[in-house]
Amino acid sequence: MKRVRGAVLAFSVTIVLLLLIHCTPQAACDRYEYINLPKAHLPMYFKRFPALGKQCAEDEKCPYRSVIASKSYQTRKDACWGYEEGCTESKRYVNHSCPGSHIGYVKSKQAQLDTFFSQADFGFVRDQIRETRIMCEPQFPHDSSLECSKYLRFCRGRNLMINFTDLAHRTEPLRYKMDVLGPGQIGGHCRLHGERLRDELQHISPLQSWGPELRFFQRLECPPIEDGQCDVVIEKPAFIMKIDATINMYHHFCDFLNLYASLHVNLSHPRSFDTDTHVLIWESFTYLSPFADTFRVFTKNPIADLKTYAGKVVCFKNVVLPLLPRMIFGLYYNTPIIYGCENSGLFHAFSEHVLHRLKVRMTTRPDDRLRITFLSRQTRYRRVLNEDELVRRIASNPNYAVQRVSYGHELSFVEQLRITRNSDVFVGMHGAGLTHLLFLPKWATLFELYHCEDPNCYRDLARLRGVNYLTWERDHLVYPEGEGKHPERDERHAKFTNYAFDVDEFERLVGKAAEYVRNHKEFQKYLNTNANRLGKKDEL
Repeated sequence: MKRVRGAVLAFSVTIVLLLLIHCTPQAACDRYEYINLPKAHLPMYFKRFPALGKQCAEDEKCPYRSVIASKSYQTRKDACWGYEEGCTESKRYVNHSCPGSHIGYVKSKQAQLDTFFSQADFGFVRDQIRETRIMCEPQFPHDSSLECSKYLRFCRGRNLMINFTDLAHRTEPLRYKMDVLGPGQIGGHCRLHGERLRDELQHISPLQSWGPELRFFQRLECPPIEDGQCDVVIEKPAFIMKIDATINMYHHFCDFLNLYASLHVNLSHPRSFDTDTHVLIWESFTYLSPFADTFRVFTKNPIADLKTYAGKVVCFKNVVLPLLPRMIFGLYYNTPIIYGCENSGLFHAFSEHVLHRLKVRMTTRPDDRLRITFLSRQTRYRRVLNEDELVRRIASNPNYAVQRVSYGHELSFVEQLRITRNSDVFVGMHGAGLTHLLFLPKWATLFELYHCEDPNCYRDLARLRGVNYLTWERDHLVYPEGEGKHPERDERHAKFTNYAFDVDEFERLVGKAAEYVRNHKEFQKYLNTNANRLGKKDEL
């Protein structure tokens, strides 16, 4: 069996080398287009694929050649993401910190740091890689294969068949269903480790694992593509996604963050960040979302759903089943963040990756005033009743440049990101719009005006991203419009009413947020360089 595995590995390496070597001079620039990463990510990428880095450094037409030759790159050329074997703490892309006490949580400060890294940073990616086991083993290079991490949270396969013929007769909407497939409707020509697969079926749930689908995986007698079993063959790499929610930014970005993390778990080929891919969403609803632009970060092709292939047998040459949005102890909806830690490199890298690919940049500053963005809600509940008064008060401060925005459908998501990216203080009521904190500058403060008795949600997300968090501190100076009643349950609920706030206290808290920004070394560095005049392209 070792010989067979060696043959498969040699075959894979040969394919990679062919991709790197057989390029025409006319296509020199195009052959690097698939990289398209922020400059700060290039050292880790080329360290992962040194042959490509060497080729680029020697190729006059490589668009990254000057970056590789730069002094800043050379000082970081040994950097790593954090999940690679042999990657030391000092070489990691971004090092998290744990300034809070570890007493009562773990036995030592190092254990506190290690726990956060495993829970919420690239250590989570590392653990998925380490836990990955072969579930269906190829015997020959062109065979099928399937490998998955623990509890079937992440899987990838080659030359797999999925039979969607029964879906032609399903009339009910398919979302969060566990019976999309039945016995024998997914499989491949490989040696199936059935008991091993069954041992991982402990998290059977629509959004927690791929168990509902893979429990039906069967060994096929013949290779499905060569045997002509397929109505459709997906040649390009494909991602099959079970998504949480499309209209709520907090929940939908669980989908996008886990997809990005999955790219790293799958980072075995230089084209792993390529956008010439297919995305199939595991539901029959046509994909519509105010955040749909984010999919451009991952694919340049149309988004498919189960209706696309209903009634057909589909074969995938290369397919990834990414990490899911509601995994137990997953990212980031169920992340049990240890006390006292912050600044996940994974979250930082995700932010930079999205902003880079959507071409969202820092804009030129005409002066040194702090940019304060007040996010106005146009919803039935959690509106700020004296919003005009609050905004007028801080706008009268000559040290602030204040803007009030509503992130509604009339403003494109990319334009929303541009506003967020250029905010030093971001103010808003508890709600999904605060998920924009993922894209604030590293020196920024998120001011959650009132958390509506849900204090951990955006505070924890701010900790993960590594930005400062502030919320209302004196409850007697916030004035609810009414008690607040849950619309479906006859019980008090702080999220279902509107609020007014003491103006002087609001001004004090904005001043507190502004002081943090002013004293942040990265903000001072930014102001003391000409980056804000020339338009800095990447946050390095």
